[in-house]
Amino acid sequence: MIIGVPKEIKDNENRVGLTPAGAKELVKRNHTVYIQSNAGFESGFEDEEYEIAGSVILPSIEDVYGQSDMIIKVKEPIESEYGLIKEGQLLFTYFHFASYEPLTRAMIETKSVCLAYETVESDDHSLPLLVPMSEVAGRMAVQEGAKYLEKPMKGRGILLGGVPGVKPAKVLVLGGGVVGTNAAKMAAGLGADVTIMDLNLTRLRYLDDIMPANVKTVMSNEYNIREIVKNHELIIGAVLIPGAKAPSLITRDMLKDMRQGTVLVDVAVDQGGCIETCKPTTHADPTYIIDDVIHYCVANMPGAVPYTSTVALTNATLPYAIEIAGKGWKKACGENNELKLGLNIINGKIVYNAVADAFGEPCEDVDSFL
Repeated sequence: MIIGVPKEIKDNENRVGLTPAGAKELVKRNHTVYIQSNAGFESGFEDEEYEIAGSVILPSIEDVYGQSDMIIKVKEPIESEYGLIKEGQLLFTYFHFASYEPLTRAMIETKSVCLAYETVESDDHSLPLLVPMSEVAGRMAVQEGAKYLEKPMKGRGILLGGVPGVKPAKVLVLGGGVVGTNAAKMAAGLGADVTIMDLNLTRLRYLDDIMPANVKTVMSNEYNIREIVKNHELIIGAVLIPGAKAPSLITRDMLKDMRQGTVLVDVAVDQGGCIETCKPTTHADPTYIIDDVIHYCVANMPGAVPYTSTVALTNATLPYAIEIAGKGWKKACGENNELKLGLNIINGKIVYNAVADAFGEPCEDVDSFL
């Protein structure tokens, strides 16, 4: 198979879809790998490293899309890429369709095959291609939140871990999944007073067992959220419904109950956000203030640490990419239910229920395409 890796062109997106090590594994299996020139530069990978791994460097994004059967990316295509996508071409990347209708409509128009990292699902309902970036984002959420709590950043001027004789900051984590667990661990490690909320009592019991003593678990419901946000300085939204839009757990009217300089970090922003006042921001302009509450809603947080993120992502995606390249997407998805669940749009038809429901569209039976 011919595999293409274009340079990411979304604002401040520094990751790349494949490391030189990943490219070498595909080349070893007699696949052709095209890398756009300088695609890996911001992640710390030179063109020469890809060439040594057996890849072919192409000068432009048009060349990569034009000559490849499968495109491996990190983020969803942006508008300038829509016209480059060929009918029947496989795109293997993050899409988050349910939160952005224009992208969904555009991919339907291309009649391409869209296999979304975020809906590849294992038998235990874990999301193996979302996990590595969720781990990065969860840890970064605390790192960024701590920075924006500083007074020069308009925050409350409180040190996350406090010092002897001074109480630490209070951190609320909404969601006990991979993002929330990593955020809670990071905040706890810095000495914060952490509360983690989730709807699943079994999950809360597990978290209560494994977390250090400065992490408390509380059942998630509107009443509890309204009470807790009144005295917590950093609130992290870490809610995920696979393939669907995130629910709004922090509503606009709750902001008035928060302390001035409270920081909200919405990691779910690329799924529509779990904070009602959330809107996507960028690394270049990451925050805005509503009712004296700081909102940090960067939609590609792991892009700020591209080396770590790119290596972690390739570690997870490569086995699936090898399977797809070796068998073709139809056979691979037909034989591997995890990959089949990643199929969102095929030849102009939506085949993933949550995406179809988000826009009131019919959902075709994915098996009819396999």
